[in-house]
Amino acid sequence: MSSHSETGKFHYHEPGLQHQFEDMGQQEESVSIGMWMFLVQEIMFFGGLFTAYLVFRSKYPMAFAAGSNHLDAFWGGLNTLVLIVSSLTMALTVYYAQKSNRNMQVIMILLTMAFGATFLGVKTIEYRDKFNHGLVPVQGWNKRIKAETNAEHETKPCWEVDHNAPAIEHPNPRGEFQWTDCSLVKKAQDEGYLTNAEKIGYFSNGEIDANKFRDKVRIFYYLYFVMTGLHALHMIVGLALMTWLLIVAWRGSFSEDYYMPVEMSGLYWHFVDIVWIFLFPLLYLLGRHFMHGG
Repeated sequence: MSSHSETGKFHYHEPGLQHQFEDMGQQEESVSIGMWMFLVQEIMFFGGLFTAYLVFRSKYPMAFAAGSNHLDAFWGGLNTLVLIVSSLTMALTVYYAQKSNRNMQVIMILLTMAFGATFLGVKTIEYRDKFNHGLVPVQGWNKRIKAETNAEHETKPCWEVDHNAPAIEHPNPRGEFQWTDCSLVKKAQDEGYLTNAEKIGYFSNGEIDANKFRDKVRIFYYLYFVMTGLHALHMIVGLALMTWLLIVAWRGSFSEDYYMPVEMSGLYWHFVDIVWIFLFPLLYLLGRHFMHGG
């Protein structure tokens, strides 16, 4: 590529070189620094949420374990696998851009987008399940279930939940956050390993207070929805970025001489994947050894 200068001479410009940079080296360094600065502020952003999680979990471990045990580890594990594979396809996209292989670039971008869409589809399934079972921590945002006269559908005392019995839809006419499983607290109380904060936070007059324990579990679900929701939002942004990358790659714009946008998009995608690698064990696995009060 060339341009006409004021002196009438033509000067060669490397593919992708923007006018504000002297050469590709300067442009790549500037873009790289900019992306890493963006990722650092993203780390600080998510770091605040992780800190809040750790503070409340250390204060109310049984409530967080109970909430975690009601998440579906299968779906969380599947999404982890999906994102790990998507990181591979994203890395291959960069590789094929460096090799000037347009067709493989397009294929790898499409695969990356397919894995990203799969991830969001699984999260939709999980969110719908929480909606149906009254686990969305905002009042009125859960499935509304009319009260039944049948005693079988009446809400049982918090610690009498039978995990071997079929799930029962408890009346929830106002779509409130519901929690009926206090089995972990009862076991912890019997074995004497509740923390002082938990003794204050879960009990009233020496008895398990279902409402107080429910409110502590609600904190877990607030953090769950905020952390996974923001992560899903980043995934949506990543898919939008992949859409633009696909269009430009289809036009054959990326080659061994110019592939910086692909590499920077890859950094963003890998960052989103890494965040999930931390979210999965913190939300789905820690406390799994207390499953059903075991």
